[in-house]
Amino acid sequence: MRPLSTSPDPSSPSSDPARPLNVAIVSESFLPQVNGVTNSVCRVADHLRARGHRALILAPGPGPSTYADFPVVRMPSVPLPGYRSFALGLPLRRLLSAALRAFGPDVVHLASPVLLGGAAVEAARPMALPTVAVYQTDLPGFAARHGVPGAEAIWPMLRQIHAAVDRTLVPSSAARQALAEHGFPRLSLWRRGVDTARFHPRHRDDALRRRLAPGGEVLVGYVGRLSKDKRVDLLAQVARLRGARLVVVGDGPDRARLRRRIPSAVFTGQRTGEDLSRLYASLDVFVHTGADETFCQAVQEALASGVPVVAPASGGPLDLVEPERNGLLYDPASVRRLRLAVGRLVHNGALRRRMAAAARPSVEARTWDVVGDQLLDHYRSVITPGAAAPPRVPLRG
Repeated sequence: MRPLSTSPDPSSPSSDPARPLNVAIVSESFLPQVNGVTNSVCRVADHLRARGHRALILAPGPGPSTYADFPVVRMPSVPLPGYRSFALGLPLRRLLSAALRAFGPDVVHLASPVLLGGAAVEAARPMALPTVAVYQTDLPGFAARHGVPGAEAIWPMLRQIHAAVDRTLVPSSAARQALAEHGFPRLSLWRRGVDTARFHPRHRDDALRRRLAPGGEVLVGYVGRLSKDKRVDLLAQVARLRGARLVVVGDGPDRARLRRRIPSAVFTGQRTGEDLSRLYASLDVFVHTGADETFCQAVQEALASGVPVVAPASGGPLDLVEPERNGLLYDPASVRRLRLAVGRLVHNGALRRRMAAAARPSVEARTWDVVGDQLLDHYRSVITPGAAAPPRVPLRG
């Protein structure tokens, strides 16, 4: 009788790094909805295609049926109360099971799993499919800040989902600490990448600057979703700074109210592609107000564009902003500290230029190619037969 071999199974996708993987991506949000989760999923799909892998995207609501030449299966959804443009995926396990079985994935990627992602974990378990969950949205922080009824039940719900997967990827040190304190197992750090060609100081546009600040004011900008959880109304204090011109880039349910609240600001609406590149690079100071960011991609894009950043001393920005080097951090509970930090950069050109020079070098090694390959390593690690890991906890019905 031949002895049992301890070498890797040659038929396993993990045993051959060159072998293409089949990756099923289940996302709580996708195009045409534009947000951090959607952007991250698009980048993952782009990288899988560039590396010769195959993918299937399962996402809620109406929208495109393909992305990056991969099929997108649209799942039934309902509008999110209070934010009707957001499609909330319905947790229909039967449909998810059929889609996964037909595709035959090597691994299931769960993008910010809640309802749809939780059902996907249940669908994947009977098929023994490895699962990687990406924690991206601070739902407990959002709910607590806005007094959402039943907010205290969000942590146990999320912990139940993440305890049932093989690995949870977190985008920042702060997010990893928060999840560990709430008993989430099998946590690994996986930061977001940045497109260092699209976001670059060379896109600075003097003609655009003259249109936005005809009096030669210092351009202070915000880029992101215009919703109450982002606390953009705090920028009303920044707009009053002498010599500053506030530019707000983005769209969302709070846009009309914000225009009334900050009438002196320039509201550009949502911008993408070259328009967004020029806007970022043409700013003198980037400011962020959201206090519940697990990563904050906008901060990273501003830094890559050579713009110093003022951000709350909480969540993801703690890993990105190096105080007195590439920007400043402020107490997220203090509007006065926000105004003082932005004012310091507005009124001190030498300090602003020194921080601008340090901004891009602080993030330029974090390309999506590097981060994407790290994700592939995470996939292969959970696919590896016999990989040692604590037992996953079954989801309760």
